[in-house]
Amino acid sequence: KQWYQRRVRAGKRFVGEVSKAEEMEGRTVFEKEKQKAKKRKKELVGDPSDPDGYKGPWAEYVDQVKVSGPTEEQRQTLEEWRAKKEPTSKDKTEDKERTILHIDDPLDYQGRSFMVAPKDSETNLYSDEPPAKCFMPKKLLHTYDAHNKGVAKITLFPKSGHMVRSAGMDSKIKLWEVYGGRRCIRTYAGHNKAVRDIVFNNDGSQFLSASYDRMIKLWDTETGECVSRFTTHKIPYCVQFNPEPSKQHLFISGMADKKIVGWDARSGSIVQEYDRHLGPVNTITFIERNISFVSTSDDKSIRVWDWDIPVDRKHIADPGMHSIPSCTISPTGKWLACQSMDNKITIFATQKLRLNRKKVFKGHMVAGYACQCNFSPDSAYLVSGDADGRCFIWDWKTTKVYKRFKAHEGVCIGCVWLPHETSKLLTCGWDGKIKLWD
Repeated sequence: KQWYQRRVRAGKRFVGEVSKAEEMEGRTVFEKEKQKAKKRKKELVGDPSDPDGYKGPWAEYVDQVKVSGPTEEQRQTLEEWRAKKEPTSKDKTEDKERTILHIDDPLDYQGRSFMVAPKDSETNLYSDEPPAKCFMPKKLLHTYDAHNKGVAKITLFPKSGHMVRSAGMDSKIKLWEVYGGRRCIRTYAGHNKAVRDIVFNNDGSQFLSASYDRMIKLWDTETGECVSRFTTHKIPYCVQFNPEPSKQHLFISGMADKKIVGWDARSGSIVQEYDRHLGPVNTITFIERNISFVSTSDDKSIRVWDWDIPVDRKHIADPGMHSIPSCTISPTGKWLACQSMDNKITIFATQKLRLNRKKVFKGHMVAGYACQCNFSPDSAYLVSGDADGRCFIWDWKTTKVYKRFKAHEGVCIGCVWLPHETSKLLTCGWDGKIKLWD
């Protein structure tokens, strides 16, 4: 009170800034100013009787800007930034393609390369007939220290199966011996992200690789040269050659943008697009003497297509179905085994693609993982990997689990039964190893 009286005697009748109070028109800091909304002016509507000049409610605002873009200063800054920007690893994938031959003797004493199946093996690798009867593998024969990261997929060399190719999450592809010294023959490096899928052509002279770097590459198996490159700037989930001998230059790829794209390897151009799925395409499998193919997708459906016709002729979408990340056709060509995300393997007859409700294989845990399933050469057993690193073998007739064993420390993502062996099985896992069982 005394302080206030001293200010009044000195002629100062107000406490605070008078100029600020006048600016706020006496309002406190808690009282908001009521701003009047400024209404934007529109152009003249025009005469309704004139159909060409009448604008009506679609008339534009007076201050409306139709074309927007960077100013001259912003444009100059962008040009300087682009000039300084160095090409990324995605732009230099072609320069980084290389191959390493790991063996000192690529040719034998008769001048034959490693592409030729060995004739001194105990098993006849040139036989067209499968083994009469297959048996359960009981012990571990060999372990391949394949990749620094997990193994995504393994595929055997066509017909003979004397070599196995592995696709790694370390962006490398490797070729291994199955018989003899079981050495690493060649490494193919050209992708800069994990390899998703690999597939051989009919004679094994070339193979395709699909990677998360959005590239599909065609490689020469023997020389390691990258022959061609293909991309739609979307991630390819699966690739498949046309199995017909006269159409080996054609292949199709299932993409993350819900499309199946047909390519011509000679010209590198897209020849067909199958666009009917509602989710990423996971698998492509040829059936019915290679006239048709089956595709599965994350939209929980199965579609059957005739080659080169972009409309599906059959669509299977049951409310009880789950996504199918892996499919395998039986050696006889009669059955299609589909790995379902509800921890089951369902079987379809390839003739009319009807579900066989009597054949349901359970017991393993694969939900969330694209574990491959496979048949034994005599079609008597079905084998699959597991999310816990186990390998399951079922009897085809009874659908009961014959055997289960711990195969890998991480996920057992793939398994392949050797085509000329009665009890030899290859498995791969996310621990970066490939194991041979007998």
